[in-house]
Amino acid sequence: MNKKMHLSPPHLSGNELKYIQEALDTNWIAPLGPNVDAFENELARYIGANEAVALSSGTAAIHLALSLLGVNKGDTVFCSTLTFVASANPILYQGAEPVFVDSEPETWNMSPEALEKAFKEAALAGKLPKAVIVVNLYGQSAKMDEILSICNGYDVPIIEDAAESLGSSYKGKPSGTFGKFGVFSFNGNKIITTSGGGMLVSDDVDTLKKARFLATQSRDPAPHYQHSEIGFNYRMSNILAGIGRAQLEVLEERVNARRFTFSQYYEELSYISGIHFMPELENTMSNRWLTTLTVDEKETGISSNVLLQSLAEENIEARPVWKPLHLQPLFEGAKYYPHKDHHSVSEQLFTTGICLPSGSNLSEEELMRVVDCLKHELKLKV
Repeated sequence: MNKKMHLSPPHLSGNELKYIQEALDTNWIAPLGPNVDAFENELARYIGANEAVALSSGTAAIHLALSLLGVNKGDTVFCSTLTFVASANPILYQGAEPVFVDSEPETWNMSPEALEKAFKEAALAGKLPKAVIVVNLYGQSAKMDEILSICNGYDVPIIEDAAESLGSSYKGKPSGTFGKFGVFSFNGNKIITTSGGGMLVSDDVDTLKKARFLATQSRDPAPHYQHSEIGFNYRMSNILAGIGRAQLEVLEERVNARRFTFSQYYEELSYISGIHFMPELENTMSNRWLTTLTVDEKETGISSNVLLQSLAEENIEARPVWKPLHLQPLFEGAKYYPHKDHHSVSEQLFTTGICLPSGSNLSEEELMRVVDCLKHELKLKV
């Protein structure tokens, strides 16, 4: 049996221990501390945001953003459908109702056409959403100019879920800086990791001050423990922030490595009829967190599921693209707006899409194991 190849494993820089040791030597091992402060400042500076708050997860960051925007029971929130469930679960935490918006073919992200239709119907019904959660899938930015224009026209704030797109850019501007709030994830599989953690960013310094208050159990300024509103235990530990600082130092290297991996896959497989890679929109730069492609069964004579099974038999971890949230049992009955009438782009991507091993420490030998397996199944010479 070949050695297990993972989809997107952690890739340490070797400098993490320095920051962890500093935390141990100074006994700053609890949440908050010098590493947390520095990690927030360094990430904010890297993306050009005014402020950042280090948290326990990207999900926590979305939850705080919704809370800060006043999303409550009875409200609606528009959300990309082609994403991980963590993008939408916090809507339910607040007792609000998600409305899902389809993808479009050029970015696989939120369709401006579907979003416009959703807004028009909401306006006619007299119930605009409290927020729009836009996801930058697999590192690729959504069509932010069009989406911003629509949301600004209705005066509805954007939460930019950039969990997968740290290091990406749209027309020269860093991912995560287009909405009222930006959200990043440092889960173990992300382009940089703190093992588990996230970040909420914004140019609104006062609002992020409130985020820090909410994230530390909403403790009032009193000599005793006093709480006047619901809070959360969402702050990042000083040790994990130390890991994040070391990871942030090599972010550009990690982006370059993943983009190189994509280019190798593209060179080896893009000529095959029926194989189509996730596009990169003009004037954007994707970190290519995961290399993803679609398989046209009519052209290749084989389905994406068969290819996934073949990879699994070779001990290679590969996955379908995200199952759209409007198809998830959890969100049964939720309103959904497709890209075009009778044409759901996200559903088509789910049934044809594959995510290939894309770690920044992927060797050429490992990459060719993947390529050879796919070519063998497609009955091509390897």
